[in-house]
Amino acid sequence: MAIRPVLRMGHPILKEIAKPVENVDDPFLLSLLTDMFDTMAHLDGAGLAAPQIGVSLRVVIFGVKHNSRYPDVEEVPMTVLINPTITPLSVEMNEDWEGCLSVPGLRGRVPRYSHLRYQGMNERGEVIDRTVSGFHARVVQHECDHLDGVLYPMRIRDFNTFGFSQELGIDTPDD
Repeated sequence: MAIRPVLRMGHPILKEIAKPVENVDDPFLLSLLTDMFDTMAHLDGAGLAAPQIGVSLRVVIFGVKHNSRYPDVEEVPMTVLINPTITPLSVEMNEDWEGCLSVPGLRGRVPRYSHLRYQGMNERGEVIDRTVSGFHARVVQHECDHLDGVLYPMRIRDFNTFGFSQELGIDTPDD
């Protein structure tokens, strides 16, 4: 169990396409997941992707119950998602504020698909297949973007909506 440093925007690993997990029974994976959960909890995050802690594997975790960084969002079940795929269920998108542990202190309005289906495996190799919308869909897209070397600022359409939280008048704690 360890809290790992989170890589920041610009680090080469965050620009890579992560490699698929080939063996969910690998003890390294369990250790990685433990470190990811410890790190996410320590930083009060809503999700974390393995590349953010320097491991280029297609693994994300996410979940929100009560989070001071996102006080008004619906709960999202704590999830381990390995080798995910995302399928938009409509062309409808919505734009909302996002932040990222790899882009500390900044926020931006990011368009995301409103409704989607995601699939993958959990840490036991069991299939996950969910249809979601709202904040849940936003979190999944944000975390899975990390697996393809994409950080949320790359998706911002209007850079007038990107900046430091205080200057934007957004009442959220720092990353």
